[in-house]
Amino acid sequence: MQALIDEFPVILQAFWLTIRLTLASGAVALVLGTILAAMRVSPLPVLRGVGTVYVNVVRNTPLTLVIVFCGLGLGTVLEVSFSTSLSTNYMWLSIIGLSAYTAAFVCEAIRAGINTVPVGQAEAARAIGLTFGQNLRLIVLPQAFRAVVAPLGSILIALTKNTTIAAAIGVTEASLTMKALFERHGDAVVPIFCGFALGFLVLTLPTGLLFSWLSKRLAVIR
Repeated sequence: MQALIDEFPVILQAFWLTIRLTLASGAVALVLGTILAAMRVSPLPVLRGVGTVYVNVVRNTPLTLVIVFCGLGLGTVLEVSFSTSLSTNYMWLSIIGLSAYTAAFVCEAIRAGINTVPVGQAEAARAIGLTFGQNLRLIVLPQAFRAVVAPLGSILIALTKNTTIAAAIGVTEASLTMKALFERHGDAVVPIFCGFALGFLVLTLPTGLLFSWLSKRLAVIR
């Protein structure tokens, strides 16, 4: 327990990075996932095909491979750089990987929400002259988002836990910090593990409760 107290500032900093990774990746994934969902229900076969291929390929690719590709492929080989600081650069490369991966799951959740909107509403919107984009933006998506609040919350929780994969390219989030503390305090492995497990519980449990409440609050009454 004393090891946790002594290393508390380091642990706090690690979880702060985990929160930043989650929020940044979640925001980008929500935007990208919405675009992909629009592509998958588009009347244009080309857009539907591109969206389908992206989702199927990314969902069936291990996240570790995606993160390593972003770190080594984009960062080392293609020399994509966001900052002169190596740690900051790898953080943003991790955000790219986490966002690209999570967007595929966000897309499927939103597409499921789109399918809950009665077909008659979309047909009525087309009848009064709305374009596909206007129909999606004004009629379909607002209802779809309200229908999938709970699934989106589950995806955000999964993303929070998936940030630990960023350790594969040296991003010092919670799991890599825990590993370093194991090496530094070999006699306090169990308390350190329990402390980090509690930290993730503090992050994910309130998120689940919040999204469950929002789901009931925003539910569309049919």
